[in-house]
Amino acid sequence: MALGMVDHCLLIETKTGLVLVDTGFGLEAVRQPGRMVGPSRFLFGPRLAEHETAYRQIQGLGYDPADVRHIILTHLDFDHAGGLSDFPDAVVHIHGPEFRAAMAGRTQVERMRYRAVQWAHGPRWMVNEVEGEEQWYGFRAVRDLPGLPPEILVIPLAGHTRGHIGVAVDTGRGWLLHAGDSYYIGEEVDPRQPRTPMLWRLAELGSTVAGPSFRDNRRRLVELQREHGGEVTVFSSHDPKAFQRLAGAAVRPAG
Repeated sequence: MALGMVDHCLLIETKTGLVLVDTGFGLEAVRQPGRMVGPSRFLFGPRLAEHETAYRQIQGLGYDPADVRHIILTHLDFDHAGGLSDFPDAVVHIHGPEFRAAMAGRTQVERMRYRAVQWAHGPRWMVNEVEGEEQWYGFRAVRDLPGLPPEILVIPLAGHTRGHIGVAVDTGRGWLLHAGDSYYIGEEVDPRQPRTPMLWRLAELGSTVAGPSFRDNRRRLVELQREHGGEVTVFSSHDPKAFQRLAGAAVRPAG
């Protein structure tokens, strides 16, 4: 993608099948960018290549994409949900506020960022909500996602979109937190000296629906790294350094 970005998806192997966190751009986005991505492809300039899609990457790891039983979306932006149709039989877990925002398309920005054609095949939606007072390192957590082991949690991180979330996975050797677009590059959550370069401040201004919530969650992620960096590995969707560091690591829940 432009600006050296990546679309960092996470594949989790469980006893009952594969779980995919975000899909990135899919096969149809590569083959029909005008239809699947729309005018935003000119604004953001992604370089779409079939071998980089989650579908082909899963095959390259020796798995059958049909074994992806569940997809958890950090949010429904076109670059995170563009491959849903590559996994038509998967249950798609989506946070309630995000699902409602995408289906309503209340603002012009939301009508641009959400591409209904990407889910026109009729996914098997499973909508989750925050219930009770469950906590994960001080963050609210959604537990007991139907069909998924308890070691996989949804962590609400609103700001980039109305219902943006992170996904935490207990690997048995520590936690992974896929933080989606709650920040962009690792410097922003550096536990010693966090800083957001001007380019990414501009990206933040142009892509967040709730700036105060976005910045508050980013601050809390800095604190998480500072206080629990030995227990939790945090990465975002578009940080190329994190992708290079973590790509290829096997992820299996502790259970």
